[in-house]
Parts: sequence; structure tokens; C-alpha cells
Amino acid sequence: MKFPDNFDPEFKPELTPKEMLELGVFGGHYMSDKPLEYPRDWFENAKLNSEKHDKNLNYFGVNASQPLSVWKAKGWISKYDPRGWFEWYCRYYLGRRIPDEDARQIKRWKAMRRHIVQIRNNCRAGDVHCRPRQRQALLHWAYDSRKF
Repeated sequence: MKFPDNFDPEFKPELTPKEMLELGVFGGHYMSDKPLEYPRDWFENAKLNSEKHDKNLNYFGVNASQPLSVWKAKGWISKYDPRGWFEWYCRYYLGRRIPDEDARQIKRWKAMRRHIVQIRNNCRAGDVHCRPRQRQALLHWAYDSRKF
């Protein structure tokens, strides 16, 4: 996937926000209101449910989300992006830059790599059914575990 040239060289997501929404993330509830700031085509084939979180809409069919209250308690929510990391990623993808916040979120994104190591150490190559919760969590962070 080709990403904009103005991405931080340390930040190399494997999926675009549109691809993530189409594959199925956040139980279909996140962004189900289709905010107008994002391109309409992001939502054309997105797996969404405006009423509730539905794990069956997730690509791996499992719940890998924590409630917003947990995100807030852990200090993961910033004043810039009250919906969390994915909102930051969507805005970053579209060109918004806030240097300190970008560095913080990219650091969080990089920390998710530990799950890649666990999957590679515990699953046969190509077995996408192994560790589905970790795989779904990686998908929430724009990593595509279907490739390993």
C-alpha cells in the first residue's frame, strides 16, 4: 500500500483507515456516525453498526476492544482526538500534523509490535485462526497479521 510521502519515516502502517473499516474493526461501532471530515468512500463498504459494538463485524470475529473509560483512565486519549488512536490515524493520514502528539501516537503504534512477535512465535505461518484476539488488536492498529 502506498502512503503519503509526509508520513514520519518511523510510522509504516500496513493498512489505510478505509481498508481497516472495510475489513472490520472496533465491532463496527467506532465511526459508525460517518463523520463528515473523512472521505465518503471510506464508509461505502465499511462494516458498521450504529447501535452497538458487534464482535461479529470484526474481521477475526472476536472482541479485542476496551471501553473508552479504560482508554481515558490510562491516559490514552488526548484533547486532539477524543475518539482515540484511530481518530488520530485518520487525521494524520489526511495530512494533519501535531508534532508532539504524532510522536506519542507513533510510539504507541510501535509498542504493538510485541503482538507480532508473539504470533510469529506461537502460530504456524498462514494460520490466521491462531491468536485471533491479538490479530484483531493488531488490525485496530493498522497492522495486517494476515501476511504472517
